[in-house]
Amino acid sequence: AGSSNIVLPYEFYFGPNDYRTLKSYDQKYEKIIPLGGWMVGWFSRLVIIPCFDFLGKFISNYGLVILLMTLLIKLILSPLTIKSYKSTAKMQVIKPEIDKLNEKYPNEKDAMKKQQAMMDLYQKAGISPMGGCLPMLLQMPILFAMFRFFPASIELRQQSFLWVDDLSAYDSILELPFKIPLYGDHVSLFAILVALTMYFYSKSMLDQQGGDANMMPGMRAMQLYFMPIMMLFICNNLSSALSYYYMLSNLITMGLTWVIRKFFVDEEKILAQIQASKA
Repeated sequence: AGSSNIVLPYEFYFGPNDYRTLKSYDQKYEKIIPLGGWMVGWFSRLVIIPCFDFLGKFISNYGLVILLMTLLIKLILSPLTIKSYKSTAKMQVIKPEIDKLNEKYPNEKDAMKKQQAMMDLYQKAGISPMGGCLPMLLQMPILFAMFRFFPASIELRQQSFLWVDDLSAYDSILELPFKIPLYGDHVSLFAILVALTMYFYSKSMLDQQGGDANMMPGMRAMQLYFMPIMMLFICNNLSSALSYYYMLSNLITMGLTWVIRKFFVDEEKILAQIQASKA
């Protein structure tokens, strides 16, 4: 009051949207980076970003950084993957017993009796009905964290890898003279590879589980064809780093599934345990 001079403490930042740099000012500037909601953002800030920065100190090629980070995440999650696969393997082993229960209780009025009999069968076999789904649900925050992290990472701008010129943008091996609705006016090779790896992974899982007998044709077609095609359309316009991660994740999961099936799951032993429990 009574003075013509007013001082306002404004502060301007001109620089890259780098998470560590923004956070160092202690003004919450880092919130401008879209890392997702509280759970996804929490995982990105405490796990994904430190891991990415640590690997980036020693490796200049970000394609290799993404490869190593994907391997590390899959290794950490391997106990959940093993648990999920074991549950799936046990369900496949007891399928003949489930078929017998379906024949014994064909009417809807016996649905409660059939449900109780199935729960008793699960208990004897040491199977949790949510054993196959729960581990996969726990991995969903990681999937969403990656979906947010890669497009927001300024470190990937203008970083080339293989045929990609910019890992922060979509890759294009062919420019189309027209635009396809929901797809775009270009063809992304990484999007095609994501769709192919998802198809082969789904096919291997369905074949292993006896998909033809276990599910309706429509459900099999949706898992085998609809999901890969949907990912083809989605990934065509995503950052190539994200599509590359999805492709690596599918390939590593297929490799882990083979290792688990070969060395961690003994179906004959599981069947013997079920028979012993029934006796």
